[in-house]
Amino acid sequence: MFKHDVFYRVRYADTDQMRFMYYGNYARLYEIGRVESLRTLGCHYAELEKAGIWMPVLDLQSRYMKPAFYDDELRIETRILSIPTTRLFFEYEISRAGGEVIHQAKTTLVFLSSEKGRPCRAPDRLQAALSPFFSV
Repeated sequence: MFKHDVFYRVRYADTDQMRFMYYGNYARLYEIGRVESLRTLGCHYAELEKAGIWMPVLDLQSRYMKPAFYDDELRIETRILSIPTTRLFFEYEISRAGGEVIHQAKTTLVFLSSEKGRPCRAPDRLQAALSPFFSV
């Protein structure tokens, strides 16, 4: 399993009238987790796009347990549970400083050829970067 953490402080603009972080902003936190975890593997979104590979979200499951509030420091833990083929499965756990889990989610992304508009295999470079985390 591959796991990566990134931290995010809730900004005033992230909150709603009830002072909770607005529910739609959690999807942005998943993207932050995905982009930064892939970056640590040497696979940058911009480079994948230049190589003709898009990665649209195919599925999103989200579970709100407790709200985040203005100025909370959040830890976004992003996990990849298997080496991707044509799809890449992410799991997320968002917690406040101190470890209190407030949110869990899963996303499925598909590798898509920008030229053909059809699913394609995950880049060899990404599979190679992930393989040490799945070796027995």
